[in-house]
Amino acid sequence: MRSRRSTTLTIGMLALLVYFLFPLFWLVVASTKSTADLFSTFGLWFAGDFSLIGNIRATFTHNGGEYARWMANTLVYAVISAAGATSLATLAGYGFAHYAFRGRGPLLGLILGTVMVPTTALAIPTYLVFSEAGLVNTPWAVILPSLVSPFGLFLMWIYARDAVPGDLLEAARIDGAGELAIFFRVVLRSLVPGSVTVLLFTLVATWNNYFLPLIMLNDPRYYPITVGLSSWSAQAVGGTGANAELLAAVVTGSLLSIVPLIAAFLLLQRYWQSGLSTGAVKE
Repeated sequence: MRSRRSTTLTIGMLALLVYFLFPLFWLVVASTKSTADLFSTFGLWFAGDFSLIGNIRATFTHNGGEYARWMANTLVYAVISAAGATSLATLAGYGFAHYAFRGRGPLLGLILGTVMVPTTALAIPTYLVFSEAGLVNTPWAVILPSLVSPFGLFLMWIYARDAVPGDLLEAARIDGAGELAIFFRVVLRSLVPGSVTVLLFTLVATWNNYFLPLIMLNDPRYYPITVGLSSWSAQAVGGTGANAELLAAVVTGSLLSIVPLIAAFLLLQRYWQSGLSTGAVKE
């Protein structure tokens, strides 16, 4: 019975693996084709003419190299937003978990309630607020809203509540350590796995953010990669000749845009395990 259950689970996991990797496989295959081959050859296998190098060159040189500018914009938006959101979520989550103050329960409930609000529903009100502040069509219009992560705060609240023993805090206070010293010298080590999780979630969310930059930015110099590739795609689908050739650049640009995310996961995954026992109280 256990063997049959294990086989079923293995088959299910393999099916999920194929489901998640299939779009990536198609993207890799399509990036090696010219625009003509995208429509004239079998979509799930390589064409005779390997055009990946040429597609990469065309992607980075089109329209004065604006793809590289979009990639740099996306990197700046994602790194600043992820670092800021993680810092705020870690501090707030720890505060809610280990400090008693008036109104903590209702305030935490209000913050967690915002998790249920779709981000698209907040886009227009955010635009109106930023318009009044004169921040529309600036990088801050993308960065500032991304610094607020209710889900990240919820995750860090749960994690800090379980990962940081109260006895450890009391021992540090008895030794004469201040609250900031306790957080940065003792607590922060134990919160590393949770903080890295929030960092990756926010990094991916900001990197893939499309609707907010679409309504906030109208200058292509400030576009992230999502909005930039969308503008190329609109030109390719609705155009002819040189514009139609942009389709191969759109596909190749999409493939290149996920490489930094894969690298971030590979570099940061080890931190999920590194801090699990750091700072624990010895029994």
